[in-house]
Amino acid sequence: MTNYSPCNLLTVDVEDYFQVSGFEHVVRREQWNTFPSRVESSTNRLLDLFAEADVTGTFFILGWVADRYPALIQQIKDGGHEIASHGYWHRLVYSQSPHEFREDLQESRRAIREACGVEVRAYRAPSFSITKQSMWALDILAEEGFHVDSSIFPMRHDRYGVPDANPRIHERKTSLHSITEIPPSVWRSRYGAIPVGGGYFRLLPLSLTVKAMNEINHSGSPAMLYLHPWEVDPGQPVVPKVKLKNRFRHRVGLKTCQRKLVNLLRNSNFTSIGQLLSSHGIPETNVQPRD
Repeated sequence: MTNYSPCNLLTVDVEDYFQVSGFEHVVRREQWNTFPSRVESSTNRLLDLFAEADVTGTFFILGWVADRYPALIQQIKDGGHEIASHGYWHRLVYSQSPHEFREDLQESRRAIREACGVEVRAYRAPSFSITKQSMWALDILAEEGFHVDSSIFPMRHDRYGVPDANPRIHERKTSLHSITEIPPSVWRSRYGAIPVGGGYFRLLPLSLTVKAMNEINHSGSPAMLYLHPWEVDPGQPVVPKVKLKNRFRHRVGLKTCQRKLVNLLRNSNFTSIGQLLSSHGIPETNVQPRD
């Protein structure tokens, strides 16, 4: 097993506030165009913060966003960030058939390619939805030319997670070739499992997130922070009729997230997944398509 240097990973799932899995029961995909979009402004806010901190990261782009805001995707690429796929329709993997998943994957790659000229090789499932019941997705990822996945969350959750999954960067065999798995980071502390990123980052004190990252680093692994653009947008509209639990998960800590992120960026070393892997002899995950 490769011992990766403890330079932390910065990742962003580029989606709009109304596209999250917790809102699926009230927001149909055919309604997405009726909601006021904020993905450009919130993503630009993140890009500005990253530029100020002189860090680059991996942006997992939703194909729907790439089709509608291609200039934004080009801007992310021009900022030196790695471009990756977050699927097209933000559907949970285990809610799709293998055929549907393949089509969604292909559509996302097309949209991203047309937006910025990159043939992506890295993928993250919406809501980390490659679970024990959808491990077949790894075979399809390999068949479609992907070499990196970041979808298997090594903890228990009501929507995702494989509690006994390997928490370190590792290779997973598929029917075609191995895929490098970059699991979301979880520190197993005396307080319980503490993930690094998303709603957990917004909910927990920054000091606890920093402690979790440091402990993960001390074990010889990079800690991976994951974010969404809408998490630095406390002024986003409130989506009506959302279940109380899902509303809490979505809105907790929105007002303080940007301040915490700025402090974290100032005091931690971050890089993209592709840069980390290439520094260990694994080929780049972004490829310019041939004419």
